[in-house]
Amino acid sequence: MSDRIDNLLKGAIDLHCHSGPSVMPRRLNHVEAIKEGEEAGLRAILFKDHYYSVTPVAALLDEIMPGSVKLLTGVPLNNTVGGLNPYAVEHGFKLGAKIVWMPTFSAANHIRQSHRKQFLPTKDKMLAPTMLTVVDERGDLKDEVKQILDQIAAYDAVLSAGHLHISEIWPLFAEAKRRGVQRLLVNHPTFLIGCNAADMAELAKMGAFLEHSSCMWAGVQGKNYTLESLRDCIEAGGVAQTIIGSDLGQVGNPTPVEGLRHVIQMLIDLDYTDTDIRQLIAGNAARLVGLDEVEATDQAERVAERQGAI
Repeated sequence: MSDRIDNLLKGAIDLHCHSGPSVMPRRLNHVEAIKEGEEAGLRAILFKDHYYSVTPVAALLDEIMPGSVKLLTGVPLNNTVGGLNPYAVEHGFKLGAKIVWMPTFSAANHIRQSHRKQFLPTKDKMLAPTMLTVVDERGDLKDEVKQILDQIAAYDAVLSAGHLHISEIWPLFAEAKRRGVQRLLVNHPTFLIGCNAADMAELAKMGAFLEHSSCMWAGVQGKNYTLESLRDCIEAGGVAQTIIGSDLGQVGNPTPVEGLRHVIQMLIDLDYTDTDIRQLIAGNAARLVGLDEVEATDQAERVAERQGAI
């Protein structure tokens, strides 16, 4: 079974790697995450930090240690980048960002749910976040959010709902589609977001991808998540619109690759075929971020350059 998991990991894409440096406690840094990914044969890793855009760091790492793993990242629209800030989005895109996360730790929904238990604790005490929401007091999408949606559409990037509540995601995604955004993502829809099975089915039907986190089953809270719950999550959105990411890198949790291995074993135990598993851990993520499209374009450009040289 170990050999089967090793083979399935080759070409996997982790769209939710929480390596460091970070103000949050991290088990491994970006370089260590890359090396672990290379050893496992991962195709791409997307770095995510709630407090800053890893985009310039990823660009530097790609330059000084080019390897087999494609490095991706994006812009988290939390207080530390100015909130719903089109300038931060533009800067990220100019440096190669592939995704924009709506507020996570600064989301009003996240803060409300942190009243009794702090989610995403930092190593040292920091300023309390200011609640951010994408809608105004009338429930209409804010103008700055519409501007950001236009930017995402122009760069054909991914829109992630962050930690918004499902009630905010509906108007956000509806407006995004009207403005030409093609790539929609909901991270861990059953954790913090408030999605039920019917919500996930409807989101998938409108073309959104549903990313479920390995940390929910492999991490410290894994005892609360069963084989059946993993199957239910996948069946709600369907294999074609479901992504398994790690959402790992935290101190006290498995590493990203260890977490992916754990969930792959669960998928095997649930009798998913190798074809389905590869779609869940690689194929759908590649579709979402346009990795196949980018590589096809790069290959065509290389061919054209060689023909020009001849």
